[in-house]
Amino acid sequence: MNAIEKLKVLAPAMAFEPAEETSVRRQMSAPCASRIKLSDSIHRAVMPGGKRIALLKTLLTSVCENNCNYCAFRQERDIRRVTFTPDELARAFIQLQKAGIAEGIFLSSGIAGGGVRIQDRLVATAEILRRRYEFGGYIHLKIMPGAEKDQIEAAMRLADRVSVNLEAPSSDLLAQLAPQKTFKDGLLQELKWIEGIRRDTPGKWPSSTTQFVVGAGTESDLDLLVMTEYLQRETHLARAYFSSFSPVPETPLEFHSPSPPLREHRLYQSSFLIRDYGFTVEELPFNDKGHLPLNRDPKLAWAEEHLTHSPVELNRVGRHELLRVPGIGPVGARRILHERRRGLLRDLSDLHKLGISSPRAAPFILLDGHRPAQQLSFWPT
Repeated sequence: MNAIEKLKVLAPAMAFEPAEETSVRRQMSAPCASRIKLSDSIHRAVMPGGKRIALLKTLLTSVCENNCNYCAFRQERDIRRVTFTPDELARAFIQLQKAGIAEGIFLSSGIAGGGVRIQDRLVATAEILRRRYEFGGYIHLKIMPGAEKDQIEAAMRLADRVSVNLEAPSSDLLAQLAPQKTFKDGLLQELKWIEGIRRDTPGKWPSSTTQFVVGAGTESDLDLLVMTEYLQRETHLARAYFSSFSPVPETPLEFHSPSPPLREHRLYQSSFLIRDYGFTVEELPFNDKGHLPLNRDPKLAWAEEHLTHSPVELNRVGRHELLRVPGIGPVGARRILHERRRGLLRDLSDLHKLGISSPRAAPFILLDGHRPAQQLSFWPT
């Protein structure tokens, strides 16, 4: 089997591995092998700085000695397995890059022979790309369960981003999904090592991310967001990815209900409120079971409770208060603060000129001491 054929075999399941901001993931199915194309391995991705590139997402090997209860590559699943050598995969990627098909690579792997062995091979692949082929583009390397600290540092010296899949927000919840993995002294420790290396060693270091599987276990949204807030504060996590569970045939959870995509969406909205808008977990609108309402935007829900009768005067408040208003994000808040140096904001049209969603903001603001004169239709999300 040549390298292109191997990439095609790996393509369907790799669509479910969140990496950067990629195209919409497909529902899990059993695709006909003859219909899988090389393009299924290439994902349009938005990089941390906003640039869009064609990202190759693949595995070094789909062989895995673990038996995670939800995973398409679990050891006991009867599927076709493929493995690359570091040299083979690096050469294949460079061929795609020279052909203008791929501009960056996201590289993960199954566990075959232990996490240390596989981490060495992931690092070796990146070293070949950087040194032999002098590839200066984007590399995202997955950190394997069981990787050693010096391996993580070696990966960080080669990659633009590294990631550790926590999969669940606590030891007990991880045991429901991946009983062979260790949470506190394993996966969580790796994220702490990454931040320690960035903190203690001068240099330009990559950003870090994690992924949670949503809906395969009994975790609540509160569980997920408490851990996300902790990681953003303690390890300067660039972001958490939330991957909606979709049942895979021939796994222990094949008859488990899929997670609603809207739940994933609400988790992303809430995680951005914590990271970029100054919200805390305690301020988010959880129900008595620790879940976010699916039918309400979390920022809107907060504003309806706190701002409906105490509107924000846009001409006086600071950035923190501006970010609490629906329709105003970090860019909009910066524009308002800049515009206020030139004069008062008096009308919704002034907000519209700044690129702000005035219909969303209108019920929660004052302009020069008055409710906006024109109440436009209100957008619920």
